Amino acid sequence: MRQRRLMNQINVVPYIDVMLVLLVIFMVTAPMVQPGNIDVPSSGPLAAPPAEAMVIEVSKDGSLALRASSSASSKKLSSLEFQRELKQAIASNPEQPFLVAASSELQYQKVIDILETARELGVKKISLQTQSGNRGQ
Repeated sequence: MRQRRLMNQINVVPYIDVMLVLLVIFMVTAPMVQPGNIDVPSSGPLAAPPAEAMVIEVSKDGSLALRASSSASSKKLSSLEFQRELKQAIASNPEQPFLVAASSELQYQKVIDILETARELGVKKISLQTQSGNRGQ
């Protein structure tokens, strides 16, 4: 009498059949599912719109100027005048945003010094102004 050898392979054909049946079921039922509505909490009335940012201009020789973003003119200021103007702007609006527009030829340490001076004077919102990468075209 001959003994039967045990089969050491897994037959995956039934598993593929089950997966295909499940795939068809999900494809048929997916369009029937209605998306649920989510009730999102609403906020109260909006406060006053944020003020426009004031621009701190730093030229390549390190001279400072302060201007409102809506105005085109700016005047050069000494370091003490710059600090005084900055304090006045913060006193009138403590949440006043500022932009630092520095020359690309300026040493980075001078920009950091301007940022530190502004933080010491109480500026809460300050950013660096950048230009797009295709300037020379």
